[in-house]
Amino acid sequence: MLAVFATAVGGPNPLENLAVGDRAVPDPPPGAVRLRTRAVSLNHHDLWSLAGVGGPSSFPWTLGCDVAGTVDAYGPETPERFLSGTPVVAHAVVTCGECEACLGPDETSCQRFAILSEGGWEGTFREYCVVPAANLFALPPDLSFEQAACLPTAYLTAYRMLFTKAAVRPGDTILIQGAGGGLSTAVELLARAAGVRVIVSSRDPAKRAAALARGVDQAIATGREAAKEVMAVTQGVGADAVIESVGEATWATSLRAVRSGGAVVVAGATSGADPAADLRRVFWRQLRILGSSMGTRAEFASLLATVAATGVRPLIDSTYPLAEAKRAFERLEGGEATGKVVMVSG
Repeated sequence: MLAVFATAVGGPNPLENLAVGDRAVPDPPPGAVRLRTRAVSLNHHDLWSLAGVGGPSSFPWTLGCDVAGTVDAYGPETPERFLSGTPVVAHAVVTCGECEACLGPDETSCQRFAILSEGGWEGTFREYCVVPAANLFALPPDLSFEQAACLPTAYLTAYRMLFTKAAVRPGDTILIQGAGGGLSTAVELLARAAGVRVIVSSRDPAKRAAALARGVDQAIATGREAAKEVMAVTQGVGADAVIESVGEATWATSLRAVRSGGAVVVAGATSGADPAADLRRVFWRQLRILGSSMGTRAEFASLLATVAATGVRPLIDSTYPLAEAKRAFERLEGGEATGKVVMVSG
């Protein structure tokens, strides 16, 4: 079968570690299911894996954590939750299922937390992939495989940031730092569907114009005046929450643009991970700094229900066959994609 895998990690050009070629069809172990892959989506996690940031230690190693496809075969002694051929999408989070966190309301605090393509689970970028059977969800009606493949990482992360961590409500205002990427467009679409006022920031005038065309309320330029602009459009109050995945380049603005008692929810740091903390502002204005990563099975189920009920459809930038994975990775790495980069199989 065709697969997209790492042959090594690190080095000055991590994309040189990417290979596309033939690998054996995997046999699902007990508790797992093999899927016939129909669509997968790329995430920055895949680029980080090639760079050696939490990446694999044995090679070749298949990349990818998002997948939508059809049920092909179950492992030994594994209950068949869906019939063979059923269209499904897989929750990407893998936990031990036994610890206090897993038995409680939030398994993402599991000390063995991982996502597909980490730990003992090779990834989803292959014609047949193996995932935990408990992670399967039925494909929502009227959702394509390509759209569904965008949900497990970017859209689940966005859902948790908005509704679990920041606990936004209709009428609230959020600032999304960085317009156009897979996560930021996911936040944008889900927030608008929930009746939340959306401000986005970008240094790129074209990305700001595109965001306005998609229906956001305001689009502002990043830089020294950005926080003042947010204050101006919120009548001096500030945003109820800031969705932060850029890091050092926008952190100072995030702290200045959020209202007193508001939340800055962090799920990435693409421009650097060590900004000045500005602790005086944090404690004096009683800001909530909240980390967020992926989401629970219950949150994934709620996301799927939200997508079905609201008609939200993931924004897809471009689609490539698995055989052209290097082009897809280059598109993501280039930073010009608006929405998700997707690969299809079969």
